[in-house]
Amino acid sequence: MSLPHAILTALLEKPSSGLELTRRFDKSIGYFWSATHQQIYRELGKLEGDGLIRALPTEQPARGQKKSYEVLPAGRAELARWTAAAQDPKPLRDTLLLRLRAAAVVGTAGLAADLRRHLELHRRQLAEYEEIERRDFPPERNAPEDRLRHLVLRAGIDLETFWTQWLSHALAEFPEPPADGATD
Repeated sequence: MSLPHAILTALLEKPSSGLELTRRFDKSIGYFWSATHQQIYRELGKLEGDGLIRALPTEQPARGQKKSYEVLPAGRAELARWTAAAQDPKPLRDTLLLRLRAAAVVGTAGLAADLRRHLELHRRQLAEYEEIERRDFPPERNAPEDRLRHLVLRAGIDLETFWTQWLSHALAEFPEPPADGATD
């Protein structure tokens, strides 16, 4: 997924200002595609320059006024084209896994504590996703667009479940501290 497509998606769901987009990213899209406030504003300028979005007219002068944006037909067509295009899965690139591999040759100092920290972070994220699921996707909310949004959330729940299980397993398999009393 690319940032322009994430922004087009968010704007089609609801026309917004850059600040509103940033807040919405933090509460939804940001769970699987993050962007900074500066990146969003830079991309809004590019999308507007490419004729994919436009700033909504305001009744007051633009200076100091936040601009809200909407998607133009060309932007909707671009998002539809991108959605329909085939895309291969991306290879997993995870620093923690690389660090474990490196620990096999240089030692594990500090790694067990970081594995425990990662486990706690993933447990918290899983709990947050499960709360969102309870709150936003009751069984009666079954429209096709709701099912698609729920699928995205389920991917997050399943990934966090994987990481909590894997990290628990990794910690159970982790080498014991050296007998000389040194700890990680």
